[in-house]
Amino acid sequence: MQVAVYYNNNDIRLEERPKPKIKAGELLVKVMSSGICGTDVMEWYRVKKAPRILGHEIAGEIVESLSDKYQVGQRVFVSHHVPCDNCKYCLAGNQTACDTLHQGNYDPGGYSDFVRIPRINVEKGTYVLPDSVSYDEGTMIEPLACVVRGQRVIDVKARQTVLVLGSGLSGLQHILLAKLKGAAVIATDINDYRLKKAREFGADRVINAREKLAVKADRVIVCTGALAAVEQAFSCVDKKGIILLFAIPNKNIELPTADFWRNELAIISSYGAAPADLAEALELITTKKINVAGLITHRLPLKDIQKGFKIVAAAGESLKVVLEPQTKNVGIFAS
Repeated sequence: MQVAVYYNNNDIRLEERPKPKIKAGELLVKVMSSGICGTDVMEWYRVKKAPRILGHEIAGEIVESLSDKYQVGQRVFVSHHVPCDNCKYCLAGNQTACDTLHQGNYDPGGYSDFVRIPRINVEKGTYVLPDSVSYDEGTMIEPLACVVRGQRVIDVKARQTVLVLGSGLSGLQHILLAKLKGAAVIATDINDYRLKKAREFGADRVINAREKLAVKADRVIVCTGALAAVEQAFSCVDKKGIILLFAIPNKNIELPTADFWRNELAIISSYGAAPADLAEALELITTKKINVAGLITHRLPLKDIQKGFKIVAAAGESLKVVLEPQTKNVGIFAS
């Protein structure tokens, strides 16, 4: 089978590997769609473990099953990270801190023709896609679930003012979900295309991030790795407010400790998604309460993965880039 091996952002090689063999309780899934995550193009983060086969946002068809729970032919989304449900973190409801969750994955990664799904992922991280949810929409379950969890931990709710710093794919999903919850949303970016998309996806107000932000928000969600955005978050969070680091810069940040103490502020990070978040994301997509299809701007065959990485890294007129390993034609681009 064909796989795409990551060496660095400018060196992703198509290679041939044997199709994985499954064992008792496992599945073999033909990858139909595989989303390129923004974290995959964070070279400073990914290159440390290169070479490797990335890809953790997949939807596909079961072609072999040694599980009593799933059958050949079923359309599924599979989570690469699943918790053990037995450690102190899981028992406290903090599954995303579970060591098992952080260590698990498919075999190989999702940028391949087929993936072997280990038993624990079959049991705890496999979701049958309703007929109304396409494979491409299925790749959005994991990204949306991360947003669901992020807003859960900072308790976004109606009548709050939410400031979203960075209106790329993650930022737009945060806008959609916060609006669904009844919050007022202000969104920023330095890219005119993304500011336009922020307005289209429901932001009540959009501001070019190069301008001085004279706003105060109950919740500030940082969706860009730009250090300047973190500094803006500190100046824009209201008293008793919370800053969520949904994205992180590639260097340590300095806290304005006096402001945090005097104004009783909080800063928190969010990593990944737990099973409950994935289930909620699937429900939001199935019921069309969140329009993820409108976030997909590019569809490419696996052979064009290098082009896909360049599109995502450039952060220009694009949102979600989806690879379709079983498609051999040229890419399809949406406006």
